[in-house]
Amino acid sequence: MPVKKKASNSKIKDRKSAVVNPNAASKPKAAHKSKVGGKSKASGKPKASDSGKDTRAKPSLETVVIDALADMKALEVKVLDVRGLTDIADFMVIASGTSDRHVRSVAQRVVERTKEAGFRPHGVEGQQDAEWVLIDLNEMIVHVMLPRVREFYGLEKLWGMTAMKRAARA
Repeated sequence: MPVKKKASNSKIKDRKSAVVNPNAASKPKAAHKSKVGGKSKASGKPKASDSGKDTRAKPSLETVVIDALADMKALEVKVLDVRGLTDIADFMVIASGTSDRHVRSVAQRVVERTKEAGFRPHGVEGQQDAEWVLIDLNEMIVHVMLPRVREFYGLEKLWGMTAMKRAARA
């Protein structure tokens, strides 16, 4: 069986001195810098080439709301353009949930996603009972309702009527 040679003590001492002794002959390696979110890992400061502005287009409020509703599998989502009918909002979104827990979860997801996108809800009503949750997003009002409540109040019929149909009825 061959016998392995032990490394001489002088080689081991040289390795230790290179690691421990900062004045060793070899140069220390430069800190690794990589771009992470516009900042270098080493300094954490924004790079000079970055202008500080996000170049991605901000999604529209309607897109954010519709995506959040689709994420949570809301039922029968309708977007109504009510610009000519009222001054309180430009659009109304009406969606249904399968249970009070589902309605509450759908509404919560809409609030979370809109906040993430930079849109602040003006108010949220009805989360306690969760039969009908209303989210006021200033230019858009989102109604998440149980199917029986949605059928009873008939918001699509009330707000879906065009200005010409209203004038004809009057």
